[in-house]
Amino acid sequence: MFSHSFLQLNTIFISIIIEAVPFIIIGVFISAIIQMFVTDSFLARVVPKNRVGSVVFGTCMGSLFPACECGIVPITERLVKKKVPLHAAIAFMLAGPIINPVVLFATYIAFGSSWQMVFYRAGLAIAVSIAVGILVSYLFPENQLRDYVDKKIERYHHHYDEAAVSEKMTFMEKFKGTMDHAIDEFFSVGKYLVFGAFIAAAMQTFIKQSILLTLANTPFTAILVMMILAFIMSLCSEADAFVASSFRSTFPPGPLTAFLVFGAMVDIKNLIMMLSTFKKKFVAVLITLIFICVLAGALLI
Repeated sequence: MFSHSFLQLNTIFISIIIEAVPFIIIGVFISAIIQMFVTDSFLARVVPKNRVGSVVFGTCMGSLFPACECGIVPITERLVKKKVPLHAAIAFMLAGPIINPVVLFATYIAFGSSWQMVFYRAGLAIAVSIAVGILVSYLFPENQLRDYVDKKIERYHHHYDEAAVSEKMTFMEKFKGTMDHAIDEFFSVGKYLVFGAFIAAAMQTFIKQSILLTLANTPFTAILVMMILAFIMSLCSEADAFVASSFRSTFPPGPLTAFLVFGAMVDIKNLIMMLSTFKKKFVAVLITLIFICVLAGALLI
């Protein structure tokens, strides 16, 4: 009995890993290219001055940065320091890991070449990013970065600092920086994929489906369960669709969409980075706004 369960766990675990790894490789390389060849100062110049316009622009800008949430917080901090409005930078931070082409294509493949979950995921992500960005613009002044300067997130910045001086680099130096960045990010996000895939495989192997089906009978609790799972698993947004798709037989689209959107906006690893970058009160209110908006959107779905 135990050997059969172990074999089943191993099969599910390996299948999730094999499906997800190619998309992580694509994502980290495109992310690295943008980090080294696109300057923040250029982005700061093109952001609209209008409140709503800058939030919409920040949200749409996320589609150009195929970085998962593992690296989005340091990029957001740098944008704020480059005088990009806080609300626009936050909208970018929330939308970036979800609405970029790599993540949406991975979602399309993970759900059996179906557009339904792609539209649900992208639509809810855009709506939440715009709503939270506008609320932030009214609730908080611009200066929400931590006041002190130290080595608070140096371990996350070691390859992002290269982008700050990329204008002075030769093409070969930029190319080398791109390779270094991609390799670092691959190994950084890889461990979270392995951890999340193992939890998902273990749940499917050892937790009775009847328990999950009971939760799924109540839309509110089903959504809450999937949002909590997304936070704890801390999957890369380029791989989470493959884990979510394994719950298709158990949960309807609403909870699955909540899993795909909330987990890419708030998880353990980027929460730690947010607390190191922004003021604690700001982070607490931001997460509350995201939670409420995702929950409401998932209930509508």
